[in-house]
Amino acid sequence: MCGRFTLRTPASQLVQQFLLDVDSQLTPRFNIAPTQRVAAVRQQDGARQLVGLRWGMIPSWAKDASVGSRMINARGETVASKPSFRSAFKRRRCLVLADGYYEWKKEGSQKQPYFIRLRDDQPFAFAGLWEAWQDPMAEKGDPPWETCTIITTDANELSASIHDRMPVILDAADHELWLDPDLQEAAPLQPLLRPYPSGEMTADPVSTHVNKPAHDDPRCVEIQRTLFD
Repeated sequence: MCGRFTLRTPASQLVQQFLLDVDSQLTPRFNIAPTQRVAAVRQQDGARQLVGLRWGMIPSWAKDASVGSRMINARGETVASKPSFRSAFKRRRCLVLADGYYEWKKEGSQKQPYFIRLRDDQPFAFAGLWEAWQDPMAEKGDPPWETCTIITTDANELSASIHDRMPVILDAADHELWLDPDLQEAAPLQPLLRPYPSGEMTADPVSTHVNKPAHDDPRCVEIQRTLFD
C-alpha cells in the first residue's frame, strides 16, 4: 500500500520535469498523509494542469465524504473493473507527484519506518485517479470536492521484505499514455501497473518521528540505524 509520502522537490524542477506550462508555489512536504492535499498532474483541454487534490477518492455516488479515508489506494489488478474506480480509470487518470514514500516493517515488537525512493533521489509520479464529488449538504454554487487515489501493485524485490504491496511508479516514458483523455480501453494501460525496477530504488530506515502525521519536517527523512543493524 501507500499511506505516506514526500514531495520535497522545488516547484521549478517539477514544472520542467513534468512538462507543465505554468509555474506554481509548492511548500516542501516531508509527511503527506491521507485526507491532505497532494500535488497532481492531469490533462485537460490539451494541456497538463498542476492541481491540488484531496487524497482519498470519494466516488461521485457516495453519500458522504467518510468513504474517502478508505480509498487512498486502488489495487492495480482490479482497478479497471471495480465499481468504485472503473469510471475514473477510463476517464480521469492523473499523476500524483512524489519523491519518496514510507512503509513500516515489523521488527521484533516494533514497527520500523523505511523511506523508499529512487537511487538518484529525483521526483517521480505515482499512477493516480481523480474524481469530482458534490457534497449533498453543500450550499448552492459550492464547487465539488476533487479527490484522488494512488494505484498499488505487487512489491518489487527491494520492498518485498518491508511490505507486500507498493505504489505504482510510472516510467516517465509512459506519462503521456497514462494522461491521454481519449484512451479509455484498459488493455494498453494495464501493463503500466507493474512494480518499479528494484535496481533503481533504495530503502533506508528512518526515525519513528514520521509516525505522527502532524510531523512534517526534515527529521522525517533522516536515516537511522535499526535495532537489528
